[in-house]
Amino acid sequence: MTTAEITVEQFIENFLVAVDFQEPVEVTPTTDLHDLPEWDSLAALGVIVMFDVEYNKTIVGDDLKKCVTLSDVYALLG
Repeated sequence: MTTAEITVEQFIENFLVAVDFQEPVEVTPTTDLHDLPEWDSLAALGVIVMFDVEYNKTIVGDDLKKCVTLSDVYALLG
């Protein structure tokens, strides 16, 4: 799948499920990942698995390290 096939809103919904925040958080495409209370290695792993399972796309930790905002993560869909 590519960004043309999935909306950013759908991506955000999947992101929230993958990261599994303990408390509800407000997330937009411009949200800075490092401002998220539970953005850590476990959350990143959840996103890597989400890309594999939901989008059949392989990303690695280094890909996520380059991302600043949720839009950057969304752009990894290609």
